[in-house]
Amino acid sequence: METCQHPFALLSPARVVAAVESLGFWLPGEPFALNSYENRVYLVHDEERRRWVVKFYRPERWSDACIQEEHDFLAELDAAGVAVAAPWRDADGVSLHREATFRFALFPHRPGQAPELENPAHLFALGELIGAVHAVGERSRFRHRGTLDLDGMVREARERVLVSHWLGSRQREAYARVTAALHECLADHAWPAERAIRVQGDCHIGNILGRDEHFALVDFDDCLMAPAVQDLWMLITAERDEERHMQLSEVMEGYEQHRDFDRRELALMEPLRTLRLLRHSAWLVARWEDPAFPVAFPWLADAGYWDGHIRALEQQRLVLGREPRWLA
Repeated sequence: METCQHPFALLSPARVVAAVESLGFWLPGEPFALNSYENRVYLVHDEERRRWVVKFYRPERWSDACIQEEHDFLAELDAAGVAVAAPWRDADGVSLHREATFRFALFPHRPGQAPELENPAHLFALGELIGAVHAVGERSRFRHRGTLDLDGMVREARERVLVSHWLGSRQREAYARVTAALHECLADHAWPAERAIRVQGDCHIGNILGRDEHFALVDFDDCLMAPAVQDLWMLITAERDEERHMQLSEVMEGYEQHRDFDRRELALMEPLRTLRLLRHSAWLVARWEDPAFPVAFPWLADAGYWDGHIRALEQQRLVLGREPRWLA
């Protein structure tokens, strides 16, 4: 739990500038806030017109050791020639810096646009990029970062929503029932921790930027030990079976330019989708006291949102109960 209800209340533009300039840069302009809710992220440019992304970490979310593992993994990937944004380090090799109570890091700006997931060439390129990340990720293991745990993560998300004030009595009963059924279904999909590798962890298209067929993977804030498919399943977005199969084929062809993919992991795609559905609503509930959240997600306070969420979970329970034909 946060010890401060508004952890970023004291993070003014002047403080952002002072933090970056304390590292020896001079910023001729104001910082520009980028879309980010878990942390606070700003685009700045220095006197040489180089663009940087400054990330201020949410207080008390990660330990220093966890953040350092994120930075070291990015440095390892960068050294291997993988397209990522590795944090800037000072003359002493330090990448995690402090300004008053805040911890922050400076990353080179990676320009570009999100990929088109209906474009086969983009899908191949994304598979190739993630395969390159995982080829490095399997070389070692995180010591301080967590390991994906379906059972524990579902339990935590479910309990957070059930103890909140957001659900009416009818909704609470329906939510408890469907999430209990989902929890039972997901218990059959545990993945051995020893087979987990280091992954980016939140590989949606907002974290992939580039142009043409050249992309970079950014924001490793949620990196962890997990099966490789954790970084792949969100790329499969089509509604029709044949289109999903095409997406998967292109991604796999690119991915296996760098490492083999264990096809048994494909059975985790729908369980991981279910986990994300559960955790997203629980995350909104947990962060509601942050003033940025009511502004960005006002529909959370609408009973209609929770009715729709429960229906989506019911639908996901049906999906989990049958073998996906498109994976055959």
